[in-house]
Amino acid sequence: MRKAMAINGSPRMEKGYTALLLNAFIEGMAEAGCEVELVYASRLKVKPCACGEMYCWYNTPGECCFKDGMQMLYPKLKEADTLLLATPVYIPLPGAMQDVINRLCPLIEPLLESREGRTRARFRDDVRIQSIALLATGGWWEVANMATVVRIAEELAEDASVPFAGAVLRPHAFLMRDKGELTADGRAVLQAARQAGRELVREGAMGEETLAAVSRPLISEEELRQRYNQWL
Repeated sequence: MRKAMAINGSPRMEKGYTALLLNAFIEGMAEAGCEVELVYASRLKVKPCACGEMYCWYNTPGECCFKDGMQMLYPKLKEADTLLLATPVYIPLPGAMQDVINRLCPLIEPLLESREGRTRARFRDDVRIQSIALLATGGWWEVANMATVVRIAEELAEDASVPFAGAVLRPHAFLMRDKGELTADGRAVLQAARQAGRELVREGAMGEETLAAVSRPLISEEELRQRYNQWL
């Protein structure tokens, strides 16, 4: 059975819109036969990476000098076929999520090579991760507001020499609910997210039509802007 490790970087953890979308996505992965383990970045209480000398590369290869929640996560990551990063868009990431991503460095082998004008490395031999995917939510209207977060996930995959399996993006995610209840649009978005999870496991990537269904506008850009600006 395939295994995936999902990391939810939202400070709101189970209560956020990232969790709402992620739960549907994970359900789809499970339906396709993938075992998914979910952790929350905030609960790991990870220290920021502070070893500019790359201690985990050259002093104790593959071992981080900090002993915290990552020590529980490292073995699980090594056994996962897919790494799923789930996060709301901040500027650009919540702090705990950025710390977890930085602390993935011990999993990477410091054998550097140049590809298409960029320095790249790869996961160590004992790391099974074969692909990295992203799920992100945001409050603004346009998907383009998530471009920086997408690029972070893409760069991580390229630096580790594994495919980037795609990005499930939900702008103005709060409109999936009205007065605490899922709207018809919200249910349709979650159904598409569930389908995206199935596609990721069965096909190794997600279809453009499915991703577009997750990201489709739920309101006009002008109306959303008016909603925000009325509080000024």
